[in-house]
Amino acid sequence: MAVPTNDSAVRARLRRLGEPITLFGEREMERRDRLRALMVRLEADGQFDRLLRAQEDEQGAPGDDDDMEQIQYPFFTEGTNQLLQARVDIAMYSLPRAKARVDSAKRRLAGPDEDPEAEAALVVKQAGDFVLECSEIGDDRPLTGCSFSRDASMLATSSWSGIIKVWSMPQITKIATLKGHTERATDVAFSPVDNCLATASADKTAKLWNRDGSLLMSFDGHLDRLARVAFHPSGKYLGTASFDKTWRLWDINTGTELLLQEGHSRSVYGVSFHPDGSLAASCGLDANARVWDLRSGRLYCTLIGHVKPVLGVSFSPNGHLVATASEDNFCRIWDLRTRQMVYSIPAHKSLISHVKFEPQEGYYLATSSYDSKAAGIRMEEMPAKKAKKRPAVVVAPGESDEAAMARFVREHPQYVQAELRDIVAKKKGVKEDEAGSSTVIPIELSDED
Repeated sequence: MAVPTNDSAVRARLRRLGEPITLFGEREMERRDRLRALMVRLEADGQFDRLLRAQEDEQGAPGDDDDMEQIQYPFFTEGTNQLLQARVDIAMYSLPRAKARVDSAKRRLAGPDEDPEAEAALVVKQAGDFVLECSEIGDDRPLTGCSFSRDASMLATSSWSGIIKVWSMPQITKIATLKGHTERATDVAFSPVDNCLATASADKTAKLWNRDGSLLMSFDGHLDRLARVAFHPSGKYLGTASFDKTWRLWDINTGTELLLQEGHSRSVYGVSFHPDGSLAASCGLDANARVWDLRSGRLYCTLIGHVKPVLGVSFSPNGHLVATASEDNFCRIWDLRTRQMVYSIPAHKSLISHVKFEPQEGYYLATSSYDSKAAGIRMEEMPAKKAKKRPAVVVAPGESDEAAMARFVREHPQYVQAELRDIVAKKKGVKEDEAGSSTVIPIELSDED
């Protein structure tokens, strides 16, 4: 005998049969078993007509889907005057920077003395010579994040102990210890305009600190633990990502919550800002990344392609590429101009915990992974007309991403070789079995590199 499996349908059937829809302490499976026993008893007692009428009434009644279709409509939440002023300020900040970036790109393209390919090759070659300079025990508990100051003279680390430590570079001398979080610290970020730093914690708060360790401000409002924190390029605003399914924008000067942004169906794990300051990107455990226009408050696009939670997102300095890192072991590159994925890179053998573009020109990006490795991947700029002719990685119905990528490698080896030949961050002369088994923490690229 067919019995509804959805609990709301089970309750509706019990109501139409004149039975209590729930009993004290009754759980969903027990309620369904009670309905099954009732239906069997009615059929055995010859009351099949009553049971049939209940089923017909249920089929003729408007369903939950119909109700949802009737009440679905776009809605807008009225913002505050502070948010309006912040949007105007962000627009005034971002437009000149965008113009300067475009003018610079045109000048480099038209200049006879400019050779972007040679410059990129030189930068990647220098990155390929990376060697381990030092190693230091950062805390008694695992480290969760790190961030360089704007002049690369300091490095801040966060830990599960809830303690933030600031180190001088390159001496690796501890110069400050920041204590204030009551739970584990999940991320740390230096301001792009001064030596202040922000931290995120599982105690549902973000905090703003001075370099000497004094607490400047605490940002309270999230309903669940925080995952990541990021400064707006202007240094005036702070973005926080939380497991309460929202990311929020804060005013650094007043500590006011300017924006509570919903949109993700599951926890938000990362937030990042466009180098111009005009856009923000968020990623979450719903396997999606979303790009938001901070000037208008509208969703610009949703980056759909990962099959598992997205754990990191980063904008390229060129302004039109976005990289996402996921638990599906793939790093994907997206073009904001077409709102499409342009590269899908099987960068690691385990989940990728973070991704970040080289901060000057974006010639390469760095990834960190739970396979205990950090990797550097060269980005090759290609003309749009040629990019359209490049074969795409098409996932057939029922085919996994890994199988699709393996098939793509077999069919088009020349493209894979061109995109992956410059893995630059792997230490030279280090054997595979020398890599430890510990988790790689999020990477940080210094602007001074």
